[in-house]
Amino acid sequence: MTTKRPRIEGFAIVSREGMIAGSDASFPEGLKVPGDQKFYQDSLDRVSAVANGRHSAEGGPKEAARKRIVLTRRVERIVPDPRNANAVLWNPATAPFEEAWMKLGVPDGTLAVVGGTDVFGLFLNIGYDVFYLTRGHASVPRGRPVFPGVGHGVTPEDVLQKHGMVLRSSRVIDEATGTQVEEWVAKG
Repeated sequence: MTTKRPRIEGFAIVSREGMIAGSDASFPEGLKVPGDQKFYQDSLDRVSAVANGRHSAEGGPKEAARKRIVLTRRVERIVPDPRNANAVLWNPATAPFEEAWMKLGVPDGTLAVVGGTDVFGLFLNIGYDVFYLTRGHASVPRGRPVFPGVGHGVTPEDVLQKHGMVLRSSRVIDEATGTQVEEWVAKG
């Protein structure tokens, strides 16, 4: 079976400092923005599969039914997830992404990358077609960054630009809070 590379879309809401979680890996209450949650869940309803780390997932009522690639160092290459028939466990240090996508059994479509830090960072190198970066108004000064290297004067936008992405558009997705989502796309 020949499988073509999926369209790869990233989704993250970050604090003012560029963090996706607190230092204890918890999702901060201040980043739970209704408009962002609606945008996020509606976006996931149109994708073919989701990629996330062992400690992250998208939540919501449809989570268990979605096809997914779970990134973990606890397997040798790529194996079926014994707890979820819709998922494969992938160790990116020992097998290429294309093999994980093929093992998932989705012939084409869109893959949503939903976190955490190392997963978002890995897909910077694999190549996002688009990254939806939502800027929350909450402060999480010593949390977990959206990408490796964010913090100490380096913003998520700096990292996206460094990896050849450009800002295509920005729009308000939650009127009550003024929360905006930025759409970053690959150059060219």
